[in-house]
Amino acid sequence: MDPYSWSWNPEALVLVPLLTVAYFAALRRYPAPAWRTACFLAAMALVVAVTITPLETIALNYLLTVHLLQNVVLAEWAPLLVVLGLPPALAAAIARLRPIRMFTHPAVALPLWLANYMLWHLPWLYDTALEQPHTLLHLEHALYFLTGVAMWWSVVQDEPHRLGAGARAGVVFAAFVLGSPIGLVIALVPDAIYDFYVDAPERLWGLTALEDQQIAGILMAVEQAIVFFAVFAFWLLRFFAEEERREDVDHPRPAA
Repeated sequence: MDPYSWSWNPEALVLVPLLTVAYFAALRRYPAPAWRTACFLAAMALVVAVTITPLETIALNYLLTVHLLQNVVLAEWAPLLVVLGLPPALAAAIARLRPIRMFTHPAVALPLWLANYMLWHLPWLYDTALEQPHTLLHLEHALYFLTGVAMWWSVVQDEPHRLGAGARAGVVFAAFVLGSPIGLVIALVPDAIYDFYVDAPERLWGLTALEDQQIAGILMAVEQAIVFFAVFAFWLLRFFAEEERREDVDHPRPAA
């Protein structure tokens, strides 16, 4: 197989157009500023980029590094951008559904996201999913995306839980602290743990299976540090600003 061939993946060719059409139909009732629309379209572009371009072929046949990049996009980047892309009125309308209220609560969403992330990176399940790319792997990708949307929802949107800035920062910090060890473990174990890539038909870019795994784990850990720290810092600064305003209201400074 040509490692740089494109893949006609239904995840991109069916779901992305359907989601995009549904989004723009909803915007007719719930208008969004241009930056939110740009976030949603960026999410769709990322999903397409990692599911039909040569990245998909390399991820599913040759390199763990590229497959972990694909997982990160589907579990973290694209879900965050999708949630950012929803105007608050549309998010509030969606949040009226009982399952959405339940699964977006941080006490539910964060453990589900972490458990899902950890489960699919167990070597036996990781290898099995790659051996069944038309069934189990699609389920893996769908669960990455859905649990990612649920995890980011209460961090970004006010409905249905309306967390304070400090609580939102806490959710992001917990996600990073509890999720980042996955990449570190992958990078630090002394042997290649995913047989699917050990037995790859050929090595790309001169990487051994262990070198590929070490790079994959390091990149995953660094990516999470950057993304989660950026979101955490945003909400932490908002928290300090809110506390300062509250202090000014409770204890106004005397006039000069």
